Amino acid sequence: MEYRTFGQSGLQVPVVGMGTWQTFDVRGEAAEANARSIVDAALKAQANFFDSSPMYGQAERVLGKALEGRREQAFVATKVWASTADEGRKQIANALRYYGNRVDLYQIHNLLAWRDQLMLLEQLVAEKRVGLIGATHYSSSAFNELSRVMKTGRIQAIQIPYNPQEREVEKVILPLAADLNLGVVVMRPFGEGRLMRNPPTESELAPLKPFGVTTWAQALLKWILSDPRCHVAIPATSKASRMT
Repeated sequence: MEYRTFGQSGLQVPVVGMGTWQTFDVRGEAAEANARSIVDAALKAQANFFDSSPMYGQAERVLGKALEGRREQAFVATKVWASTADEGRKQIANALRYYGNRVDLYQIHNLLAWRDQLMLLEQLVAEKRVGLIGATHYSSSAFNELSRVMKTGRIQAIQIPYNPQEREVEKVILPLAADLNLGVVVMRPFGEGRLMRNPPTESELAPLKPFGVTTWAQALLKWILSDPRCHVAIPATSKASRMT
């Protein structure tokens, strides 16, 4: 597994991690055992960057349970998604309980009430219960606001969508992240599955084989990671074999 320096933090993160949207929003012994098997596969492959959010239903809890007994092996990134500071405190308390009283990267999800949430997260950094602070947004319509947050100097990372069909971040966000030396987490590397519906044939992928690419998913990930400003991509899957 290749690792990259995660912006100004100086931390080394794997170039491929794992998202939990939809795939970890599960209940029941069998479904949660499957989630643990995906985490097993990720850790075995050294893809130990795990991203979640309270917006994802049960995903935070299920990920925390899957990491029981080995939390120190993981880099956990989660989010606060709350319109008030009080609601944010409750979400943060839950997450800290799930993840052994520490979150490595705490992100403000979709910039919701970001000024209030940023103050909360900065206090947690001072208490050493949060390592880094980030901000996220899925829509290019919010990129001007994301730029303003980035320029405050109060965050260390961003999470943005990037794939061959969603390239708006190339205009302002990625250059600004590079100028500010921020960590960049890439969501939607497969366009929420859209890019996987009509993959190229084996013969069409053949020219990429010398570069270690034998699947369309690998091609898409390598396309993103060919940009050194992108530090880690976080595809989601419900199958341990695909994580491998």
